[in-house]
Amino acid sequence: MWVGVTETDRTMVVLGNRKHWLRATGLVTAAAGLLLAGCGSKTSAGGPAAPQAMPVQVQVVQSVRIPDTTEYLSTLKSRSAAVINPQVEGQIVKIFVKSGDHVTPGEPLLQIDPLKQEATLNSQQASLAAQQANMRLSKVQLDRAQKLFAAGVISKQDFDNAQSAYDAAEAQVKALEQQVEQQSVELRYYKVSAPAEGIVGDIPVHVGDRVQVTTLLTTVDLPGALEAYIYVPTDRAGALKLGLPVRLLDVDGKTLSETSVTFVSPQVETDTQTVLAKATVENPREKLRIAQQVRAQITWNAHDGPVIPVLSVQRINGQSFVFVASKEASGTVARQKHLRLGDTIGNDYAVLDGLKAGDHLITSGTNFLQDGMPVAELPPADAKPSASSGAGTH
Repeated sequence: MWVGVTETDRTMVVLGNRKHWLRATGLVTAAAGLLLAGCGSKTSAGGPAAPQAMPVQVQVVQSVRIPDTTEYLSTLKSRSAAVINPQVEGQIVKIFVKSGDHVTPGEPLLQIDPLKQEATLNSQQASLAAQQANMRLSKVQLDRAQKLFAAGVISKQDFDNAQSAYDAAEAQVKALEQQVEQQSVELRYYKVSAPAEGIVGDIPVHVGDRVQVTTLLTTVDLPGALEAYIYVPTDRAGALKLGLPVRLLDVDGKTLSETSVTFVSPQVETDTQTVLAKATVENPREKLRIAQQVRAQITWNAHDGPVIPVLSVQRINGQSFVFVASKEASGTVARQKHLRLGDTIGNDYAVLDGLKAGDHLITSGTNFLQDGMPVAELPPADAKPSASSGAGTH
C-alpha cells in the first residue's frame, strides 16, 4: 500500500529499482563470461600445456683411433748386471757395502773367513822354505862333487848322484812355489770385490752365513740402459712379436718411457704359465732404478671408435650411463643410455658399446634429467654453463 505517493511516483521508483537490478545482473554475467573464456583457453588444446624444455649443452660424439692395450706389472733390470758368487766356501765374517751403494772396480764387497786358507798358505810357505834350504845344500854338494870329479878323487857315478840330487831339490822348490802362488791367489778370493763400476743390488746373505760357490752374494749393476721384464699370460702370448709399442707408466699413470718389445722368450715359464718379453729402456738421466716395478702398457693394435668425456658419465650401482638428446616425434628429449666402457684416453673414455659416432651427448644438467624429459640443445657458440649443470655421480 502506498501512502501519499502518486501513481507517477510509484512508477518511477519501480523503474529505478529495476535499473539497479539490471546493472548488477550485467556485472555477474560479464564475470561469468570472462571465467568461461579463460577455461575455454586452457582446454581448447585438448589437455594441460606441455612442460618447458630444459636447455642443455650437447657434444657430438666423435670417432677416433683407439689403441687396444693391456697393462702388466714389469720389473726393470740392468742390461749389464754382474752376478756375484763366491769362488771359495766359508763363513761370511764381514759385509763392507749395502744395497744401492756405488762401487768401483776392485772395491771389497764381502769378507769370507780366511783363517783356514791362511794356515794352509803358511804351511806351504814353510815347506817351500825348507825345500829351498835343501836345494841350497844340494847345490853346495854338487859344486864340491864337480871339483872332486875333476881332480879324479870321485867317480863319475858319484858326480851324477850329486847332480841328480840337486835337480830333484830344484824341481821340488819350483813345485812348492807354484803351490804357494796358488794358495795366495785362492786367499784373495776370500775377499769378494766388485768386478766393475756399478750399483750394488740386493744382498741376500748375512754375517755368519756359510756360503758355497753356488750361493748368490749380490749383483753389481752397471748404470745406463735398462730392460723391462714383462711376463705376458699365455692367452695373449700368441700376439707377442718384436716391435710392439710399450709404454711404461708410474703409479699415477704418467708416462716414464716409450719403447718397444725387443725380445720374446721361445718358452713358457712353467710356474706362472707366462711368456717373458723384454723392452729396452733408455735411462739417460738415471731417473729409473734397477729392480723398480712399473706398469708396462703393450699396444696390440688400434681401431676406430667413439670416445666421450669422463665427466659426462654417471655411475649407478657400478654401471655406466649417459644422457643423449634424441629427436623424436614429440620433440627433442633426453634418453638415458647404458654403456660398456673401455680404457681412458687422456680425459675421455673409449666406448665399447652403447653409443655411436654422431650421437648428441648431453654434457650439462645431467643430475636433473630423467629419461624422456624434453630438452633444448644450446648452440655451441651461445652455450653457457647452466646454473643447475652437473656431471652426475662419478
